[in-house]
Amino acid sequence: MTNARRWAPRLVTVLSLSVALGVTHAALEAQSPPAQPPADWGPISINMEEISYPHPVEFLNLQLFGQDVRIAYMDVSPVGPPNGRTVVLLHGGSYYGWYWKEQIEALRNEGYRVVVKDRLGWGKSSKPILPYSMSLHASNTAQLLEHMGISQAAIVGHSIGGQMATRFAFLYPEMTTHLVTVNQVGLTDRRAGRGYRPFTGEINAEPDPLSVYESAVRTEMRRYVNWKPEFIDHLRIRYGQSLSGDWPRLAYVRSLGGNLRGMDTVVDDWPHIQTKTLILGGEIDGPDFPENARHAVDVLPNAEVFLIPGVGHNPHEEVPEIVSAELIRFLGSDAQEPAGQGGH
Repeated sequence: MTNARRWAPRLVTVLSLSVALGVTHAALEAQSPPAQPPADWGPISINMEEISYPHPVEFLNLQLFGQDVRIAYMDVSPVGPPNGRTVVLLHGGSYYGWYWKEQIEALRNEGYRVVVKDRLGWGKSSKPILPYSMSLHASNTAQLLEHMGISQAAIVGHSIGGQMATRFAFLYPEMTTHLVTVNQVGLTDRRAGRGYRPFTGEINAEPDPLSVYESAVRTEMRRYVNWKPEFIDHLRIRYGQSLSGDWPRLAYVRSLGGNLRGMDTVVDDWPHIQTKTLILGGEIDGPDFPENARHAVDVLPNAEVFLIPGVGHNPHEEVPEIVSAELIRFLGSDAQEPAGQGGH
């Protein structure tokens, strides 16, 4: 499917984090990231205390593997009459809950309660040293919903968050009304023949901040077809955290969490997921993404696909109005109604 329809999405004005972060005017005007980080960029804590989110952040306290941890989340009430439904938004591997800001506004304006979690080990959540897994993150999401008194929700996940959303629907079908994955990674199982290398605990405790910045630039430029000035917020955070005195702990946690994609897979979960599912994404995300997305729809019992041409890995940022409109269309459908053939 392509975006052949015309959309009439709600226009939302959101204060960019760039202002709060003090990004220079020249950088904002650029059509690509600056070659070097601006001189006024300083350290950012690994729990991102300096970063303002678009809505108030609350915390769920848990004890996991004998450790006291807390999970950060935003609980955003609907604007106007509530429709009685909840949407949970799960972020990708290099990101944080705030980058869903456009979808938060669009969904709450349609009457949804929107819950946005920083998964354990990322964003404003704790950074414990423990055995991370897809199932652990799914369990944390379930505990968060139970804590909030929410019995059912639509689960939306981007990138590796799409894998976590899928695992949630697999483990907690009674809590899942709809499943949406946005440019999910891990649409194929590539573990065979790759061996296994356990995490040794070795990390780069003294990174070169310029190298961190340059690596982040390369990563982001692969993920967007059309760069926008506000995307620089991601670079500012990654660079700033490399200057933090707590960088070694963050690097350790990221190494633990980074093994998830290679050690776990959700493709075997698909045949068991009866939840109505939308595979959504920008088409420009590696040569095999469109083919793999359509294959996932063939395996999932109740799925449809919506691919956006000319858009990359982060469509909710690159073309937020299209993604928001498609989410509103899909989430407004009957959870029990079989998916139509038009999305295949």
